[in-house]
Amino acid sequence: MPASSFRFTGIGTTWQIDTGDELPEVVTARVRGRVEEFDRAYSRFRSDSLVASLAAEPGSVDFPPDAVDLFDLYDKLDEISGGAVTPLVGRSLEHLGYDSQYSLTAGQGRIVPNRWTEAVSRSGSRITTTSPTVIDVGAAGKGYLVDLVAEVLVEAGITEFVIDASGDLLTSGEPLRVGLEHPFDPSKAIGVVTIENESLCASGSNRRVWGSGLHHILDGRTGAPTSDIIATWAIAANGLLADGLATALFFVQPERLAEHFEFDWVRMRSSGIAERSRTLRGEVFS
Repeated sequence: MPASSFRFTGIGTTWQIDTGDELPEVVTARVRGRVEEFDRAYSRFRSDSLVASLAAEPGSVDFPPDAVDLFDLYDKLDEISGGAVTPLVGRSLEHLGYDSQYSLTAGQGRIVPNRWTEAVSRSGSRITTTSPTVIDVGAAGKGYLVDLVAEVLVEAGITEFVIDASGDLLTSGEPLRVGLEHPFDPSKAIGVVTIENESLCASGSNRRVWGSGLHHILDGRTGAPTSDIIATWAIAANGLLADGLATALFFVQPERLAEHFEFDWVRMRSSGIAERSRTLRGEVFS
């Protein structure tokens, strides 16, 4: 493997699914449909999404039933990080120019989000707000969607695959060696790791940059882009957890996260110094 690769674009990013045999058209259609369903629920860049309805006016919205796992993780990361990791950074991102029109023009000052558990009430997958609220699930959403796409494959009887959503990986089957892209030079790697029947998600402040010091990784306590950590990688049992932890590593010490989650990690500071977990299956070069 791979003998066949299925490539497509979804939620504004490039996807590749590698399998031993070519995916039947009925399966690729289900994959595309699942990605579209996710986008229709969570995108803050389209006017017909569930997220957009809460941004327009307060009220209650029923997200898909499987969103419970996503919101449960946000509850926990919000608590552990003291509000640094929150899905309420949407308004702050818009203010900084990363809005639905991609204006890429920052307003004056910062908008500090309210605390997730204080501004929003939740019952399962139902979200209720008392004021217009812009939810952004970017901290864990893509990894969550990788898991949902994997469910489509497994339901179709496909048990060996590699899903790559622009750097968020999920493998099922044989071990896979993965290079960790250097945030200062994409042509180089800072290390190599092996993953098997698990997910590797990466996050970096060098991605989605639109101005000096402006990028998409915001500290929910300040509404400002983070600067000390510039790149992270997390390996966990599924994409939701790996993606959420890759974001949390920008704000929370790995040892603190390890009290609550089982995972491996690598992160690089703005100084260029790289750190790693002791149990990492791989090596780091710098």
